[in-house]
Amino acid sequence: MKILCICYEYPPVGGGGATVCQQLNEALVAAGHEIHIVTSWMKGLPNVSVENGVHVHRVHCFRRHRHYSTSVELLTQLLPSYRAAIRLARDVKFDLIHCHFVVPSGLVARWVSKATGLPYVITAHGSDIPEFNPDRFDMLHRVIAPVWRRILSDASRVTVSSRFLRNLIAKRSAVPVDLIPNGFDLTEPNLSERRNRILVASRIVERKGIQDLIRALAHCDTDWEICIAGDGPYLRHVKSLARELGVDANFLGFVGRKDLQAYYDSSKLFVFPSHQENFPMVLVEAMAAGCAVISTNAEGCVEVARSGALFYDPGDTAALSHLIKRAVNDPELIYKMQAHSLAAVRYFDIKQVAREFLRIFNATNKDHGRE
Repeated sequence: MKILCICYEYPPVGGGGATVCQQLNEALVAAGHEIHIVTSWMKGLPNVSVENGVHVHRVHCFRRHRHYSTSVELLTQLLPSYRAAIRLARDVKFDLIHCHFVVPSGLVARWVSKATGLPYVITAHGSDIPEFNPDRFDMLHRVIAPVWRRILSDASRVTVSSRFLRNLIAKRSAVPVDLIPNGFDLTEPNLSERRNRILVASRIVERKGIQDLIRALAHCDTDWEICIAGDGPYLRHVKSLARELGVDANFLGFVGRKDLQAYYDSSKLFVFPSHQENFPMVLVEAMAAGCAVISTNAEGCVEVARSGALFYDPGDTAALSHLIKRAVNDPELIYKMQAHSLAAVRYFDIKQVAREFLRIFNATNKDHGRE
């Protein structure tokens, strides 16, 4: 099968949704399929490349930061992506379009579909759905609501990774939605060589709750190393809070995939204090690496970590502090938590997830008489 993928961000640009897209594309290539992706260019990246078998086509647009973009920056990606996708569709006999994110990428997919007759499948990720991220995109979703609904209704199939996100879509659209978890390439981790380290990996925005972790750590008397990987507009605030409360945290800034994996592989404890999530890939990554995990019980977090984590209510810094103190002072508990992580993460094997998407793609082609 030949698939035209459209996603406005793709590693090393973007966050969890970009990583999900990359993992799936590479699994589909490994299964014998041809994938071309149209995505955003940034300085230092090639315009065209083949990355682990995936044909990557990056278009020039305005984007200042690798880890997030504004609504205005997203708009500058639309027309260049459409032009690149149309050129590709003329050169390659694609079977269908797989689009990640309803907006902005879904708008491009719909345009290309209208121009070429190719059906498109949409995978929604979170910020592209109203109410998921109201602090950043509430006004944008209000403005584009009619277009948003049309993008979904014209799609051949719509997939999401969690019940939480499916419920958000159901509030505004009656389109059927398939539930397929995000996948991850699982390997057997080494649990023996671990540092006494508390690791966090996240975009640094207020809803991710890093400020809660800092407040919780202020009441933990521990000599464990504290590493916070990630960047974002809230970073200055949490750094200032750490200084104010005397928390000795190592703020790593943006960390590339290879280096972040090294942190996962060498850390005993991963903490995820986010207030709201759809499908946090960092939890999958941490569990797959064999980290013990503490997380909020936000709906998406529980759906992902399931029995693989210790949970507390978002914003409850006293409960978080208690769980951290339990973990760092009990080696046997850490060992049990690591085992729970590895058992829970097997559900997300990328090979199985890729097979589920291929089932959707084959059904789409059958529905459109393209077998």
